[in-house]
Amino acid sequence: MTRRHSAPAFPDATLVAAWQSASLLLDYPDETLVDRFDLLYRAIAELPPEIGGPLARFVAHVAGTDLDRLQQEYVETFDERRRCNLYLTYFAHGDTRKRGVALLRFKQTYLASGVRIDESAAAGGELPDHLCVVLEFAATADREAGWELLLDHRAGLEVLRLSLRDLGSPWADVVEAVCRTLPPLHGDEVEAIRRLAAEGPPEEEVGLTPYGTPGFDAALAERTGPVDLPMPAPIRRGAGR
Repeated sequence: MTRRHSAPAFPDATLVAAWQSASLLLDYPDETLVDRFDLLYRAIAELPPEIGGPLARFVAHVAGTDLDRLQQEYVETFDERRRCNLYLTYFAHGDTRKRGVALLRFKQTYLASGVRIDESAAAGGELPDHLCVVLEFAATADREAGWELLLDHRAGLEVLRLSLRDLGSPWADVVEAVCRTLPPLHGDEVEAIRRLAAEGPPEEEVGLTPYGTPGFDAALAERTGPVDLPMPAPIRRGAGR
């Protein structure tokens, strides 16, 4: 991967704590999250105010909200609104075959760092571009490679932040905190975000081959036909999660 982006303004320890906390808080809320409140409070208390403040507000919201209601709000927010989904490549590529190539890049980045993602629903997995997965990878496996992935998909991340803010969603604070770990936006980035927010993800009226199909990685560059990659259905809402 080409290391071409600006260096972080915060020390590694700050990035790790912020990204790990945000990954937990953006996941589907269940009893496990409640059990981690003490850990989250301690981690967030050590963060700079501009990052820790939004995260602390969200944790306070979670602590004061009935879990069933919070789960309902999560599904309504992230599973039922295109502009609020947590899959970073979807913002730039929508339901087009280009998204398959973008997802492959995530997968190869993880493999290069010695991380293999289990995307099967049985394992409670997610596609590799899911924001929780990217943040977890950046925090625990390869900070530099995770940094590059986040910056390469900065426009989508910012559209997600703006969409959540416009919705009045409490999860806007979590994405806001993630964005504050990244460098300030420049003119061309602001324009890309404005354009993406106005147009929304692209659409393509073709059928696709599933991303997880065996042999997909090797054959992708040679394919001339369409690739099936609809917006992922939620998979962490089953019993036992």
